[in-house]
Amino acid sequence: MIKNYFAAFELFDPEELEQLETAFEYRKLDKQACFVREGEKCREVAFVVSGVFRSFYTNDEGGDYTYCFRFPNDWIAAYSSFITGKPGLETLQAITDAEIWVIRKDKVAALALENSKWERFFRIIAEQQYLELEKRIFQLQKDNAAKKYKELLLGQPELIRQIPLQYLASYLGITPRHLSRIRKEINF
Repeated sequence: MIKNYFAAFELFDPEELEQLETAFEYRKLDKQACFVREGEKCREVAFVVSGVFRSFYTNDEGGDYTYCFRFPNDWIAAYSSFITGKPGLETLQAITDAEIWVIRKDKVAALALENSKWERFFRIIAEQQYLELEKRIFQLQKDNAAKKYKELLLGQPELIRQIPLQYLASYLGITPRHLSRIRKEINF
Protein backbone atom coordinates (compact mmCIF):
# COMPACT_ATOMS: atom_id res chain seq x y z
CA MET A 1 0.00 0.00 0.00
CA ILE A 2 2.74 2.50 0.88
CA LYS A 3 4.53 1.77 -2.42
CA ASN A 4 1.33 2.59 -4.31
CA TYR A 5 1.04 5.86 -2.40
CA PHE A 6 4.60 6.87 -3.29
CA ALA A 7 4.25 5.66 -6.88
CA ALA A 8 1.26 7.97 -7.38
CA PHE A 9 3.59 10.99 -7.04
CA GLU A 10 5.51 9.79 -10.13
CA LEU A 11 8.79 10.91 -8.57
CA PHE A 12 10.49 7.61 -7.81
CA ASP A 13 11.69 4.85 -10.12
CA PRO A 14 10.93 1.17 -9.30
CA GLU A 15 14.30 0.64 -7.56
CA GLU A 16 13.73 3.64 -5.31
CA LEU A 17 10.26 2.38 -4.46
CA GLU A 18 11.76 -0.97 -3.42
CA GLN A 19 14.07 0.86 -0.98
CA LEU A 20 11.03 2.11 0.94
CA GLU A 21 10.98 -1.03 3.05
CA THR A 22 14.43 -0.24 4.44
CA ALA A 23 13.60 3.40 5.19
CA PHE A 24 10.33 2.73 7.02
CA GLU A 25 9.42 0.53 9.97
CA TYR A 26 6.01 -1.17 10.04
CA ARG A 27 4.07 -0.95 13.34
CA LYS A 28 0.71 -1.96 14.71
CA LEU A 29 -0.93 0.18 17.37
CA ASP A 30 -3.78 -0.96 19.56
CA LYS A 31 -6.87 1.17 20.04
CA GLN A 32 -6.10 4.02 22.50
CA ALA A 33 -2.32 3.68 22.00
CA CYS A 34 -0.42 6.91 21.40
CA PHE A 35 1.99 7.55 18.56
CA VAL A 36 3.34 10.57 20.44
CA ARG A 37 2.28 12.21 23.71
CA GLU A 38 2.06 15.84 24.73
CA GLY A 39 5.39 16.91 26.26
CA GLU A 40 7.43 14.38 24.28
CA LYS A 41 9.75 15.22 21.42
CA CYS A 42 8.46 13.91 18.12
CA ARG A 43 11.30 12.18 16.28
CA GLU A 44 9.19 10.23 13.79
CA VAL A 45 6.54 10.73 11.17
CA ALA A 46 4.18 7.96 10.10
CA PHE A 47 2.03 7.02 7.14
CA VAL A 48 -1.35 5.61 8.20
CA VAL A 49 -2.14 2.31 6.48
CA SER A 50 -5.27 1.53 8.49
CA GLY A 51 -7.10 2.95 11.47
CA VAL A 52 -8.17 6.36 12.70
CA PHE A 53 -6.11 8.77 14.80
CA ARG A 54 -7.02 11.91 16.66
CA SER A 55 -4.73 14.79 17.58
CA PHE A 56 -5.61 16.56 20.79
CA TYR A 57 -4.24 18.89 23.41
CA THR A 58 -5.16 19.41 27.04
CA ASN A 59 -6.06 22.69 28.69
CA ASP A 60 -4.98 23.89 32.14
CA GLU A 61 -8.04 22.27 33.71
CA GLY A 62 -7.17 18.87 32.24
CA GLY A 63 -9.84 18.78 29.53
CA ASP A 64 -8.80 17.53 26.13
CA TYR A 65 -9.71 19.10 22.81
CA THR A 66 -9.60 17.19 19.55
CA TYR A 67 -8.47 19.37 16.70
CA CYS A 68 -7.64 16.87 13.97
CA PHE A 69 -8.44 13.38 12.73
CA ARG A 70 -6.16 11.25 10.55
CA PHE A 71 -7.28 8.42 8.31
CA PRO A 72 -5.64 5.85 6.01
CA ASN A 73 -3.30 7.45 3.46
CA ASP A 74 -2.63 10.40 5.80
CA TRP A 75 0.61 11.33 7.54
CA ILE A 76 0.79 11.80 11.30
CA ALA A 77 3.32 13.59 13.49
CA ALA A 78 3.48 16.34 16.05
CA TYR A 79 4.84 18.54 13.28
CA SER A 80 5.98 21.56 15.28
CA SER A 81 7.94 19.25 17.58
CA PHE A 82 9.25 17.23 14.63
CA ILE A 83 10.54 20.42 12.97
CA THR A 84 11.91 22.22 16.05
CA GLY A 85 13.06 19.30 18.19
CA LYS A 86 11.18 20.76 21.17
CA PRO A 87 8.59 18.91 23.26
CA GLY A 88 5.23 18.71 21.52
CA LEU A 89 1.98 20.31 22.60
CA GLU A 90 -0.27 17.52 21.34
CA THR A 91 -1.02 13.84 21.66
CA LEU A 92 -1.69 11.61 18.65
CA GLN A 93 -3.85 8.67 19.70
CA ALA A 94 -5.21 5.71 17.77
CA ILE A 95 -9.01 5.68 18.04
CA THR A 96 -9.10 2.22 16.45
CA ASP A 97 -6.51 -0.50 16.02
CA ALA A 98 -4.08 0.90 13.48
CA GLU A 99 -1.22 0.03 11.18
CA ILE A 100 1.43 2.59 10.27
CA TRP A 101 4.73 2.88 8.43
CA VAL A 102 7.16 4.98 10.49
CA ILE A 103 10.28 6.87 9.44
CA ARG A 104 12.70 8.56 11.84
CA LYS A 105 13.67 12.22 11.47
CA ASP A 106 17.34 11.37 10.93
CA LYS A 107 16.37 9.01 8.09
CA VAL A 108 14.20 11.73 6.49
CA ALA A 109 17.19 14.09 6.56
CA ALA A 110 19.55 11.45 5.16
CA LEU A 111 17.17 10.57 2.31
CA ALA A 112 16.76 14.24 1.40
CA LEU A 113 20.55 14.66 1.26
CA GLU A 114 21.04 11.49 -0.82
CA ASN A 115 18.38 12.16 -3.41
CA SER A 116 16.67 15.41 -4.39
CA LYS A 117 13.50 13.46 -5.21
CA TRP A 118 13.02 12.84 -1.49
CA GLU A 119 13.48 16.53 -0.72
CA ARG A 120 10.84 17.34 -3.34
CA PHE A 121 8.50 14.66 -1.95
CA PHE A 122 8.81 15.98 1.62
CA ARG A 123 8.20 19.53 0.38
CA ILE A 124 5.00 18.37 -1.36
CA ILE A 125 3.83 16.71 1.88
CA ALA A 126 4.63 19.87 3.87
CA GLU A 127 2.67 21.96 1.37
CA GLN A 128 -0.30 19.59 1.64
CA GLN A 129 -0.18 19.85 5.45
CA TYR A 130 -0.13 23.64 5.23
CA LEU A 131 -3.14 23.68 2.91
CA GLU A 132 -5.04 21.36 5.23
CA LEU A 133 -4.23 23.56 8.24
CA GLU A 134 -5.38 26.66 6.36
CA LYS A 135 -8.62 24.92 5.40
CA ARG A 136 -9.21 23.96 9.04
CA ILE A 137 -8.62 27.53 10.23
CA PHE A 138 -11.07 28.92 7.68
CA GLN A 139 -13.56 26.20 8.54
CA LEU A 140 -13.37 27.03 12.25
CA GLN A 141 -13.97 30.70 11.57
CA LYS A 142 -16.77 30.55 9.04
CA ASP A 143 -18.60 27.19 9.09
CA ASN A 144 -21.19 26.09 11.61
CA ALA A 145 -20.96 22.69 13.32
CA ALA A 146 -23.46 21.01 10.99
CA LYS A 147 -21.51 22.06 7.91
CA LYS A 148 -18.20 20.90 9.43
CA TYR A 149 -19.78 17.56 10.32
CA LYS A 150 -21.16 17.08 6.82
CA GLU A 151 -17.69 17.82 5.42
CA LEU A 152 -16.24 15.07 7.61
CA LEU A 153 -18.92 12.65 6.45
CA LEU A 154 -18.22 13.40 2.80
CA GLY A 155 -14.54 12.57 3.23
CA GLN A 156 -14.67 9.45 5.39
CA PRO A 157 -18.26 8.27 5.98
CA GLU A 158 -17.45 4.74 7.21
CA LEU A 159 -14.55 5.79 9.41
CA ILE A 160 -16.44 8.69 10.98
CA ARG A 161 -18.86 6.13 12.44
CA GLN A 162 -15.94 4.64 14.41
CA ILE A 163 -15.07 7.91 16.15
CA PRO A 164 -16.59 8.28 19.63
CA LEU A 165 -19.18 11.02 19.93
CA GLN A 166 -17.20 13.03 22.49
CA TYR A 167 -14.18 13.28 20.14
CA LEU A 168 -16.33 14.41 17.22
CA ALA A 169 -18.12 16.95 19.40
CA SER A 170 -14.79 18.28 20.68
CA TYR A 171 -13.49 18.60 17.12
CA LEU A 172 -16.63 20.51 16.10
CA GLY A 173 -16.55 22.73 19.19
CA ILE A 174 -19.97 21.62 20.44
CA THR A 175 -21.43 19.37 23.11
CA PRO A 176 -22.15 15.69 22.43
CA ARG A 177 -25.84 16.47 22.89
CA HIS A 178 -25.75 19.12 20.16
CA LEU A 179 -23.92 16.68 17.88
CA SER A 180 -26.63 14.07 18.48
CA ARG A 181 -29.21 16.60 17.27
CA ILE A 182 -27.15 17.34 14.16
CA ARG A 183 -26.81 13.62 13.42
CA LYS A 184 -30.56 13.15 13.67
CA GLU A 185 -31.17 16.08 11.33
CA ILE A 186 -28.95 14.61 8.62
CA ASN A 187 -30.11 11.01 9.20
CA PHE A 188 -26.79 9.62 10.38
